[in-house]
Amino acid sequence: MMKIMHIVGARPNFMKIGPLMREMGLYPDKFEQILVHTGQHYDSNMSQIFFEELDLPKPDINLEVGSGTHAWQTANIMLRFEPVVLEHRPDWVIVPGDVNSTIACALVCSKLGVKVAHLEAGLRSFDRTMPEEINRLLTDQIADLLFTPSRDGDENLLREGVAPERIHFVGNIMIDTLVRLLPLAKAQWPRLKKLWNLNRYVLVTLHRPSNVDNPAALQEIISALVDISREFPVIFPVHPRTRQKIPTSNLGLEQENLLLIEPLGYLDFLALEHHASLVLTDSGGVQEETSYLGIPCLTLRPNTERPITIQQGTNRLVVCQSATIVKESLERLNSMPNNAIKPELWDGKTASRIVEVFQVYG
Repeated sequence: MMKIMHIVGARPNFMKIGPLMREMGLYPDKFEQILVHTGQHYDSNMSQIFFEELDLPKPDINLEVGSGTHAWQTANIMLRFEPVVLEHRPDWVIVPGDVNSTIACALVCSKLGVKVAHLEAGLRSFDRTMPEEINRLLTDQIADLLFTPSRDGDENLLREGVAPERIHFVGNIMIDTLVRLLPLAKAQWPRLKKLWNLNRYVLVTLHRPSNVDNPAALQEIISALVDISREFPVIFPVHPRTRQKIPTSNLGLEQENLLLIEPLGYLDFLALEHHASLVLTDSGGVQEETSYLGIPCLTLRPNTERPITIQQGTNRLVVCQSATIVKESLERLNSMPNNAIKPELWDGKTASRIVEVFQVYG
């Protein structure tokens, strides 16, 4: 029996760990699973509904860390996680993604001699001003197993000196969640369509500090959304940290077609994403989901750690200047869809490939 400890901390982690826990649960004689929630995202609108909709079990352990600076949050996760590892002595700890929980838990395990598997390894933006890039680089250097979502991840790791036998190209596990829950999301659409009287519309997500914490960048984005909403309805589920930063004066936010709404659960958001004419985002996961769904996406960033979404998918990078965002948005809204293809192994079966790897190690 192999004891596996799964780590979740922020919303994207849930979509990655959920399919893996479900797949390992098919082999109760081979895997004992423990779910640890660091509490990095603690708002019920942003966290609890994800456990419910993704059918994740209640966490066995909740570190309840909450928010803080990167140093404070990372340090507190480490302090609270170390006793958990010492008590349970897992054979493997699986850390997904690139958030503070990822690097904090990986560091604790590395110091204690507990093996670490990094889920969604090898992604690189090559921009070290991004906290996530630092988390990715360091986690990949100390992890024992690295599960990559695309071939460029393998290439990045090999170039950085990671031993080939530690690298396993398994595909994108977030797509496992999307494939499984898309039928349920589609069932939400009639209600949402009626609620907001939707036909063609633009969907927006925004949360990265480089956009949200930079008043000039945020004002450029909001100004663009106001202009776009004069042509097409804009639906903007507002992340709590973003809502705190949005300037409310003289920006035309009273536009009838610009809907600033509360954060959505996964199913409602996926339904809106699936039917959107265009998505504007700074989220890595949304770049991947829109590429799979074939929905045009503009990423409001100078770079992306998911270049495959540009090479094969529907994604395009856009600088955060109002006129450019509006121009690119209207061009895409008024053009024919491109012939995007689904990237290799983005097929809803990534979790089963990961379990096969663990069975070899067991």
